Parts: sequence; C-alpha cells; structure tokens
Amino acid sequence: MRILGMVVVLAGWVATSRAEPWTGPPVVVTTGSAELHVEPDRATVRLATEARAQTAKAAQQDEAKAMTALQKALADAQIPKEAVHTTSYDLQLEFDYAGGKQTPRGYVARHVLEVRVDDLTRLGDLVGKAVDSGAAAVSGIQFDVKARDQLEREALRKAVEDARARADAAAAGAGTAVTGVIRVEEQRQLEGPRPMMMGRAMAAEASMATPIAAGEIAIRSTVSFTAALK
Repeated sequence: MRILGMVVVLAGWVATSRAEPWTGPPVVVTTGSAELHVEPDRATVRLATEARAQTAKAAQQDEAKAMTALQKALADAQIPKEAVHTTSYDLQLEFDYAGGKQTPRGYVARHVLEVRVDDLTRLGDLVGKAVDSGAAAVSGIQFDVKARDQLEREALRKAVEDARARADAAAAGAGTAVTGVIRVEEQRQLEGPRPMMMGRAMAAEASMATPIAAGEIAIRSTVSFTAALK
C-alpha cells in the first residue's frame, strides 16, 4: 500500500490571510491513501474495419463485407453478442492536395467495434483471428478486473484506516486524542482500466496468436478525514 497523505492539525488557531482565530472545536484533518495491485481478468479491445472506393455506396458495401467477416470470426471464437458493440462508424470523402487545390480521391468507410474478452488466455488468439478475418486496425487493449467495484470498496476501507491512523498519530503528537469523526470525504480519481496501445503496424503483424502480457493493475483510493480532538 502506498501512502500519500499529509496532516494538518487545527487546535484553537487557524492561519488565514487575516490571521483570524479558529472559533470551532479543535480538529485534525488528514489524508489517507491505499493502493491494491491485482492481476487483470478482463480486457476490452477495439477492432476496426475500413474500405476505400470511388463512390460512397461502394465504400459502404466493401466495409460491410469486411465487418460481416469480422463479426463471424468473433462468433466463431464464441464471443457473446452482448460483449460486442459499435463505438463509431464514419464515411468520409478524402482529398489530395497539390498546388493549393484539393482533388477528391475517394471515400473511406470505417467501423470500430469494442469487444469485451473475459478469458485473457484467449486474447492473443482472438486478435490474430480478427486481423486474419479482415480487421484493419487494433486501436487499443484495456485490462480490467471483473470485481472492480468490490476492490474499489476494499481500497476505500484501507484508505480510511490509513487516514484514521494518521489522525491518531497527529493527535498523540499534539498531546491529545481523537474523540470522534466529523467528516470523511472520498477523493474520486477518474481512473479506469489500464490501456495497452497496439498500432496499425502491430495489428498487421498479428496474423498468428499474439502474445500479450497483462501484468498488474492498481486500484487506488484517497480520502480526506476530519476528526474532533479533546
């Protein structure tokens, strides 16, 4: 567990821009942190198909064929339908630029799927099969844990314990003791699954089972803790 806290004791006087006296009861304010390191057991990967043609209709049709092949590969790999969803679909006209002029080059259609994988031992093989079926790019892999909510609550509990221990230590150093808890505030951190980026060149080489190392991910929690003193 990594500790990142700091302690501020208010015991009758608080320093402000006008040095006004603290009129409330003496309190101690601490910050507690906790960090759990766990092995991921879930991942999401983004797979894209794309097609270029001189007309929008042809680009759409060619992309649809590629996406149909990719979705069949996912079904053959026993990925459930609810674990697959579209994150974006684009149809754009591309241009060439020369001599200060732009000339239409053709249309590009691009369709991106996000796929959840609940068995990491199959992740590398899935990426390889997806590329073999026609996926043009693997834009990123994010590792996560199925029990994230439970682990976040455990980290929160440990962070509060850390903050309380710091409050007790600060109070003891000041020759007093904690008499009650006034406020506990969780300092939410916008931290999600850990990404591992795989660019287009890597995807092009993934026509066989791709070895992918998940490593560990960290579940962190930080709280602000305010307690009353004697």
